[in-house]
Amino acid sequence: MTGRVTGRVTGRLVGRVAGPVLHDLAALDGAVYAAVAATDTPTLDAGLRALSRAADHSKINFSIAAALTLGPGRWRRAGQAGAASVAVASFTANVLGKHLVRRPRPDREAARVVVNRHVPMPVSASFPSGHTASAFALATAVGTLLPAAATPLTLLACTVGYSRVHTGVHYPGDVLAGALLGSACAGVVLAVGQRWVARQVSPVADAPPCGARATRPG
Repeated sequence: MTGRVTGRVTGRLVGRVAGPVLHDLAALDGAVYAAVAATDTPTLDAGLRALSRAADHSKINFSIAAALTLGPGRWRRAGQAGAASVAVASFTANVLGKHLVRRPRPDREAARVVVNRHVPMPVSASFPSGHTASAFALATAVGTLLPAAATPLTLLACTVGYSRVHTGVHYPGDVLAGALLGSACAGVVLAVGQRWVARQVSPVADAPPCGARATRPG
């Protein structure tokens, strides 16, 4: 009985604190979205619109990963890890995240996002950004195994994420969540990959040399 009462009191306190905080964050999110929409950037509109469309269905990410797998050694492993990370991040964001949160898409017309920026408005939920999650998953996975690629791929991921706000289909908070989610998914994929490699190498390392006789304990 005491536990139930304590739980209810705690829940109410958390609700009182979290409610206003979430409200303020949503207001800030909307304000940044509106500021981007109100900023006139005609020289950027076409390029960001094209990049946003090219990133549909992770086409850019899988293309980069596939190209890397054609290289030797570390390049091939980076490509494989990148492709796996993109797949995991895309599934987590689009199948799990969007169905759990179900945040509505921004009202692009009310925000007066110029038509030259428009890409087709997705019918899925807004949170998190799947495009951003996939882009950051690739950047994190490949950048970890190929440090020289970390900066350009991270810049690409940031630009893809911004393009989703610029074209009016995502709030900035959706993009931030997608970036964190994609990086986390890549971390999991890399950790699982390292454990798998360690298990494959361990039996070979523990095996006796060729021609050596196994000794019985005395």
